[in-house]
Amino acid sequence: MTTLEARRLTIREFRTSDWRAVHSYASDPETVAYVDWGPNTESDTRTFIRHAIAYQSSKPRTRYELAITIRESGDLIGGCGIEITHPERREGVIGYCFNKAHWGKGYGTEAAQALIAFEFSRLNMHRIFALCDPSNIASNRILEKAGMTLEGHLRENFPVRGKWRDTIIYGILAHERASPERASSPRK
Repeated sequence: MTTLEARRLTIREFRTSDWRAVHSYASDPETVAYVDWGPNTESDTRTFIRHAIAYQSSKPRTRYELAITIRESGDLIGGCGIEITHPERREGVIGYCFNKAHWGKGYGTEAAQALIAFEFSRLNMHRIFALCDPSNIASNRILEKAGMTLEGHLRENFPVRGKWRDTIIYGILAHERASPERASSPRK
């Protein structure tokens, strides 16, 4: 079982009993405005939880869907994921989604940093990337604070609810994460 610890968060495998907490954010149109899924029905959320649990026993494991909880209380406040997109190239992608009651508190940056650390140290990834809607300023900022670099902007490459959206790509390489000058230089 995968468990990651951050300063204020515990990131753990999903459990069947998590579905209500997940549904509270996955069914909210504002929360899912920038993603290609949702707003979820109860059936959608239960199906997601079943899939997340099934990934836990995959061999080899290339997908992690994880619950983000507040360490002190255990309250589930969001979810995050890792997908090893190209095992032969040691490349993976991260993503996250939070209940809007917990936006703006730094939890996104903590979760992204924990995912990046896990991928580099335990999964031996070479490159990690994230995809984001350019108008999702808060998520862009999270990725920058987590140490990722803006790598590119794809125009109208992603349909979301019948509308073409742009995608920006952030990335970080294993040797960049270890670089002392990268850790001390401010992100723009």
